[in-house]
Amino acid sequence: MKQTWIAATAALGLASPALAADAVTLQLKWVTQAQFAGYYVALEKGFYEEAGLDVTILPGGPDIAPTQVIAGGGADVIVEWMPAALAVRENGLPLVNIAQPFKASGMMLTCWKDVGIESPEDLDNRTLGVWFFGNEYPFLSWMSALGIATDGKAEGSVEVLKQGFNVDPLLQRQADCISTMTYNEFGQVLDAGVTEDELITFKYQDQGVATMEDGLYVLEENLSDEAFVDKMARFVDASMQGWKWAEENTEEAAMIVLDYDETGAQTEAHQIRMMGEVAKLTAGSNGALDPADYERTVETLLAGGSDPVITKQPEGAWTHVVSDKALD
Repeated sequence: MKQTWIAATAALGLASPALAADAVTLQLKWVTQAQFAGYYVALEKGFYEEAGLDVTILPGGPDIAPTQVIAGGGADVIVEWMPAALAVRENGLPLVNIAQPFKASGMMLTCWKDVGIESPEDLDNRTLGVWFFGNEYPFLSWMSALGIATDGKAEGSVEVLKQGFNVDPLLQRQADCISTMTYNEFGQVLDAGVTEDELITFKYQDQGVATMEDGLYVLEENLSDEAFVDKMARFVDASMQGWKWAEENTEEAAMIVLDYDETGAQTEAHQIRMMGEVAKLTAGSNGALDPADYERTVETLLAGGSDPVITKQPEGAWTHVVSDKALD
């Protein structure tokens, strides 16, 4: 997909490189799937090429932390959840959100209905599967807001089961509830033969503790470089073209994602369903971060009781400089 533009210089009878496309390396938060369809669509449909960009998309995985990749110089921009980004910023890695393609959160807790869970208060004294590697922050904030400790299964507390990136703890009854995304793991539970009537779900968005997911982040120091800002503005613009195209063409977008899945692990049916759910989360976003969503995220993360995700109001953690230029 990389493009090399060569101009022939007839007067000299030689071929010399024309202005090369600007290279951009994007590190994804997870493996190649419809969660990142907008970027693959922008690559496949030539939106990046039209913007004068040579984009390399690096898939993520369970052993890949986007924040570590960008800290080590392995990417220009990363897809990350804001809780993780703000946590590492407070700890010394100056990440800045430059765009927010995802307007809503897809995170939820999926529980067996037959264990007697009807409301969030019923989560007390349960075993709950939770993702870590930065994904635990919204959960911990939610439990703090409910006044439920995470010290073990007991009255006023829950046992936190460190959940792998699968749904086995629920299916095997090792946990009463597990972490799921609307567009991924919830579908895996259904694929295992469980019906929606057997489940009860709690969306973080509905509980008022949703935090911002799948934003685009760069290192703060790079934003003082006008050429970098211009490059990122073109990247955001082209990426949002990809996202809006994907929203309108969910099945074809899913097929494009499958073409880029070098592992062969994804299936057509799963990716089509995922793309349909992801489109609900990107709908309404023009790429610019909504300050109200940011404030809700920060308030949620600060409300962590004795162990908050962040300990103070962040400063300079987001900017509209890039998205304003992209929308201009």
